[in-house]
Amino acid sequence: MSRGVRVAIAGTGFIGGVHARSARLAGAALVGVAASSPESARRAAAALGAERAFDSADQLVAADDVDVVHICTPNHLHVPLAEAALAAGKHVILEKPIAMDADGAQAITELAAGSGKIAAVPFVYRYYPTLREARERVRAGTTGAVHLIHGTYLQDWLLKPTDDNWRVEQGLGGASRAFADIGSHWCDLAEFVTGHRITRLCARLKTANAERVKSDAHAAFSTANGTGATRAVGTEDAAVVQFETDQGAVGSTIISQISAGRKNRLWLEVDGAEEAVQFAQEEPEALWVGRREQVTIVKRDPEHLSAAAQRYAVLPAGHPQGYADCFDAFVAEVYEAVETGTPADGLPQFADGLRAARLTDAVLRSAREDRWVDVSIEETARVPG
Repeated sequence: MSRGVRVAIAGTGFIGGVHARSARLAGAALVGVAASSPESARRAAAALGAERAFDSADQLVAADDVDVVHICTPNHLHVPLAEAALAAGKHVILEKPIAMDADGAQAITELAAGSGKIAAVPFVYRYYPTLREARERVRAGTTGAVHLIHGTYLQDWLLKPTDDNWRVEQGLGGASRAFADIGSHWCDLAEFVTGHRITRLCARLKTANAERVKSDAHAAFSTANGTGATRAVGTEDAAVVQFETDQGAVGSTIISQISAGRKNRLWLEVDGAEEAVQFAQEEPEALWVGRREQVTIVKRDPEHLSAAAQRYAVLPAGHPQGYADCFDAFVAEVYEAVETGTPADGLPQFADGLRAARLTDAVLRSAREDRWVDVSIEETARVPG
């Protein structure tokens, strides 16, 4: 638990509130918040228990009494705010995608690497104990050589043309929506668990709702029922991606924000020469392990997990842990790294955000050019993290 980290949060929507909760639980002082307007910031400060409201995010990142800046704004503000925070000597937690494109991600990753500050990205699904257990089985060789990596990340919150959010607008969210937003999580887990890097891919994109009805600002994942003007949509609702890895595996994933009835179906299977492991985020209390002769369900029981997984199993078996617990663990590890100068194994940092940006760019290029494309890994390999 943090003993003296002072933090501030720019952006107070759904995810900003999640950050604030985890910050308080980690023992940090929530110095202040900034929102889309000074009035919104004042309301958010009262709701989230912050000491004060900043009139702007620019004011927040420069504040002398802030150690860690959490950036939870729309994507187009990520790079300028992260640059300003690092220039002001702050540690940074930056929501993904960390930039609107790979060039922007490369620039701030290099800036962070040269700053000596902790610069982290909330790829928080890494913090499920059963996901860590899957990773340890691959690392220990229990699965055997990995041959196949596959799965999905399916949601339905943008199913209808009346569903709307700032992420739909390219100027605010970037050229990719579904893949950059949630496909990045799936790819991060696939590479994190297996240790493989995707080096070649072929992608197809689908925009099911070519037009959407503009709505007033509302919380992510809520039904918008927009009543404003209709405008064209340039970002994808879904993506289908095939890929190859640097260690000879092949794989595929389907990413969608228009799959009716699917709320947050993040599902990953890794098929090795000896066994397969399957993680499902909506049922995270158990890891499916398959061998030819039997199938085993490994429960999230701290007494019977690997040491790497036990670290994150904070409740007794049978007492479910979930997404909020993962976020709590991530934020606590960031603050620990701020205080000790040593990031824990698996702490996702800007280099991981850069990796996601490069994969997103490759997906867009493949779909645009109708061909397989290579995904470089040298750029991220040379950045500490």
